[in-house]
Amino acid sequence: MKNTMDFKGYTGSVEYSDEDGIFFGKVQFIRALISYEGSNAEELRKDFHDGVDDYLAMCKEKNITPEQPFKGSFNVRVGRDLHRQIAIEAARRGVSLNSLIVTALEKETHHAA
Repeated sequence: MKNTMDFKGYTGSVEYSDEDGIFFGKVQFIRALISYEGSNAEELRKDFHDGVDDYLAMCKEKNITPEQPFKGSFNVRVGRDLHRQIAIEAARRGVSLNSLIVTALEKETHHAA
């Protein structure tokens, strides 16, 4: 079962409150808070879409750039020994450290660039 929804490049969570009898969620991976709810899957999806559309309309109205969920870079703390090992491996292969890491992540997630 998938616990997320996607719309216009944004990913939203899907959760259920048994106490309140509603589905709810929020857009993930951005700082802005876009939350939504519904009594069934169709209502939840519609409120999610409306929330994203409202956010994009507000950004346009205020002439600000909407946040994008991913910028394509992130920092990873690996420790000195691992840093040394991967730097040596990258040099041995004749590739950049970044390229070595991207290749490893693609293999781990079964994703080809």
